[in-house]
Amino acid sequence: MERTNSQMKKRKKVICAMSGGVDSSVAAAILKKNGYDVIGVFMKFWKESGKGRENLCCSAKARIDAKRVAIKLNIPFYVLDVQKEFKKRVVDYFINAYKKGNTPNPCVECNRWIKFRFLFEKMLELKADYVTTGHYARIGREIRNSKFEIRKLLVARDKAKDQTYFLWTLNQKQLERILFPIGDYKKEQVRRLAKKFGLLVYEKKDSQEICFIPDADIRRFLKSRIHAEKGSIITTDGKKVGEHEGLIFYTIGQRKGIKIGGIGPFYVVKKDFKHNTLIVAQGDFDEALYKREFTVSKTNWIDKPRKFPIRCNVKIRYLHKSAPATIFKIQNPKFKIVFDKPQRAITPGQSAVFYKGNELLGGGIIE
Repeated sequence: MERTNSQMKKRKKVICAMSGGVDSSVAAAILKKNGYDVIGVFMKFWKESGKGRENLCCSAKARIDAKRVAIKLNIPFYVLDVQKEFKKRVVDYFINAYKKGNTPNPCVECNRWIKFRFLFEKMLELKADYVTTGHYARIGREIRNSKFEIRKLLVARDKAKDQTYFLWTLNQKQLERILFPIGDYKKEQVRRLAKKFGLLVYEKKDSQEICFIPDADIRRFLKSRIHAEKGSIITTDGKKVGEHEGLIFYTIGQRKGIKIGGIGPFYVVKKDFKHNTLIVAQGDFDEALYKREFTVSKTNWIDKPRKFPIRCNVKIRYLHKSAPATIFKIQNPKFKIVFDKPQRAITPGQSAVFYKGNELLGGGIIE
C-alpha cells in the first residue's frame, strides 16, 4: 500500500513548502534527486507586534535559510504572504477557543486552512502535479472493487517523529496530490541526508513551541487579548486552596503555573465557569482526572467507515499514547468515544485522532 521511491520517478512538477528547516529542505532535495521539477514556496505568517516576536515558522532567518537551500538545489523560490488568513484562521481561532474555555491545537488548523490550502492554490496557478511538505507521514494506496483507488494516511517510519496526528483533516482528493518524501526515514537519517546534499541546515534545531508565540508564554499572549476574572481554586472535596487568575488560562491536566504552594502537586480536573471556580485534584492518580468517554465534533474520515461501532486506537493529544476504544455514531459529524480504560486529562478543544494499526482513520475535536 505504501508509495515507493520508484513511483516518484516520473518527471512531474511539485510545489514544496520550505520553512528553512532540515525536514522540508531534505524533502525538496529528495524530490529533486528523483527527477521532479521542484518549486520552493516559503509562507509568511502573522506575527505579534513587539520587539523580538518574530513568528518562528517564518522569521527572517528562516526565510534566508529556505532561500539558501533553494539556491543550492537550483530550484525556483516563491514567498507567499498569508498573514491575513493566518491571523483569521489560526490566531483568532486560538484566542476564541480559549475564550470558550477550550484548549485548541493551532497546528491542526494551520494545516487545514493555511498550509495545504495555499500550496494547492499555488499548484493550480503554476500547473503543477503535486504538493509536498516535510511532514513525517506516509501515503499508501488500496485498490477497491478492482477499480477504485483509495489513499491511506499512514504513520511515519520514525514513530517518535510521526506527525499524522496534525494531518487528520486531509481528504482523498488532497491525498491524491500530496507527497511526503521523508516519511520513510528516521530523523537522524534526514540530518545525514541534509549533510550529504550539502544543505547548511543539517544541524538546525527543531521548533517545539507555538510558532506565533515565540517566547512560549501563552498566558501573557492571552492576557493582552482576553479579560478574565479571578476566582477560587478548590479541591475535589470542596476545600479552598488558592485563587486562580482566570479560568481561560488553565487546561485540564495542568500542574505547572497553578501557584497554590504547600502540599501537592495539584492538577486541574475541571473549570466551573458558572461559579468561576477552578477545581483541582491532589496527585496525578486522583480518579477525577481520568475519564472513559467523551464526544467529538467536526469529524473527518480519510476513508469513511461503512459500519459503526468501530474498534480502533484513539490518541487524545500529540504526546498521548493511543489507547483502545470503541467509536459510536451519534449523528455525523458527531461521535462518541469510549475507551476500554479511563484516560488522563481528556481536554476539550484538543484533537482526538483514530488509528487502526499504522493507518490514520480520521479525527475530530473533543467537546
